[in-house]
Amino acid sequence: MASVTSLSDSVHQRLAAALSAALPQAGSADPLLRRSDRADFQANGILALAKKEKANPRELAAQVVSRVESGDVIKDIEVSGPGFLNITITDRAITETLAARYADDTGRLGVPHAERPGTTVIDYAQPNVAKEMHVGHLRSAVIGDSVTQLLEFTGESVVRRHHIGDWGTQFGMLIQYLEEHPHELDHKADEVSGEEAMSNLDRIYKAARKLFDADEEFKTRARRRVVDLQAGEPRTLAMWQKFVDESKIYFFSVFEKLDMEIRDPDIVGESGYNDMLAETCRLLEESGVAVRSEGALCVFFDDIKGPDGKPVPLIVQKSDGGYGYAATDLSAIRDRVFTIKANTLLYVVDARQSLHFKMVFETARRAGWLNEDVKAVQLAFGTVLGKDGKPFKTREGETVRLVDLLDEAIDRASAVVREKAQDLSEEEIAERGTQVGIGAVKYADLSTSANRDYKFDLDQMVSLNGDTSVYLQYAYARIQSILRKAGEARPVAHPELNLHEAERALGLHADSFAATVAEAAAEYAPHKMTAYLYQLASHYTTFYDKCPVLKAESPEQIENRLFLCDITARTLHRGMALLGIRTPERL
Repeated sequence: MASVTSLSDSVHQRLAAALSAALPQAGSADPLLRRSDRADFQANGILALAKKEKANPRELAAQVVSRVESGDVIKDIEVSGPGFLNITITDRAITETLAARYADDTGRLGVPHAERPGTTVIDYAQPNVAKEMHVGHLRSAVIGDSVTQLLEFTGESVVRRHHIGDWGTQFGMLIQYLEEHPHELDHKADEVSGEEAMSNLDRIYKAARKLFDADEEFKTRARRRVVDLQAGEPRTLAMWQKFVDESKIYFFSVFEKLDMEIRDPDIVGESGYNDMLAETCRLLEESGVAVRSEGALCVFFDDIKGPDGKPVPLIVQKSDGGYGYAATDLSAIRDRVFTIKANTLLYVVDARQSLHFKMVFETARRAGWLNEDVKAVQLAFGTVLGKDGKPFKTREGETVRLVDLLDEAIDRASAVVREKAQDLSEEEIAERGTQVGIGAVKYADLSTSANRDYKFDLDQMVSLNGDTSVYLQYAYARIQSILRKAGEARPVAHPELNLHEAERALGLHADSFAATVAEAAAEYAPHKMTAYLYQLASHYTTFYDKCPVLKAESPEQIENRLFLCDITARTLHRGMALLGIRTPERL
């Protein structure tokens, strides 16, 4: 199925052609078209062009209007103010364009692929081995998953990477404890739940920590074990692997609850780059990008200084020979650029890491690993706050466990679904409650621009009113209910019919889905998709209030309104899927 030319593109092409004809010397000029509340579209580009060509803007606008092909797409075009053009589209063009989108049997709604797709490695959802996932892990996973869906939908080749914390000195303590208590990670049953796996790990961590702090001899043995781990001693590595495997059972259970696919081959933790660390340091030192300072291998920057005015370096290798995060992150860049051959490296990481990534990216640029053809971007996100506007904590001041948070969202949503449900079984209420609850959490996260903090307020998230996923899910379910009640009547487009104002507004907005996908993907901005979908549902609510569907005036009008309902539902379904949110058929 070929992509469908949107109404704004059709108008843009006609205006650009008229502009070139009126001012051949200007070459291809941009009419600067946008949606308007005065007409369907407004073009503002003539003002700047007239200024550049020293022409009278209103006269130039009149010349352009006289050269625009009107008829099939453009119904009316008028000059307003100092030289704006107000453009009204024909009803026929709206219906025909939507009908072409509706006919796309690939489920893409006629959305084109990007002109020059490349390869993006996206680094997101980075939990730590042997540690509980908390609310701070939520945003990286949710934002990363949605950006991945958006990019893949535009035709980008996306490689997922989950850079889990699976290496470091804390493993000496854990492995030594396991060596001395060998059955602590044995499983009684074949199947182990994520909750069980986490409680095993938590128990061992607490016991090992207590011993480490109280027993000097154990502390010495644990530190020797770190050396064995770094040297790759087989028995030590095998015990380390046990901790990684147990943690994965837990991770997968949490991601499953988040309705998110995390695949094992995509989990490449810090340990995945161990074999590259020495060479990374050698390349940086030999090229002069990094220098030895007090025994450590450092990279310095003119613009990064500490409170004392002294330069703060990026430490790639410590003076004792150990490697820090920088060595791992720089090795990961080498792997992603030279082995995976990515054009874009995208890091969905907390804004508090921004200075670290700024230094890492600059180091990689100086080394020639990043250049004009390969860019690295940190998609920095803000903090999850409680209702009080402070970082989200339990009453005891502990960090909130992610699983508890998701369970509470599901409970709240199930109560909302139960209250509204007329003919749903208990099993269906539980299933819908999960889809609504998880959807509510994701939508609240994604509808805030990533770099801003947002308040985690479950009452608001599961509300049926306002900008929430529940409002969108109910709009979708309501349309499915109408389509089921339609009996013999089928959704069929009738381009010959005149449209009501509410039908036109809904149709024009539905058509701009393709432009929204392109913008949200190019800017890594899922919040642009949530804003679009909320407006779509709002336009639908107005249409539903003002235009009877099954009681319309003629059989053709019933079919056409069912068609508008169905294309709205398909757009909601597709858009919500790009956010990682389900749209139940009945609610």
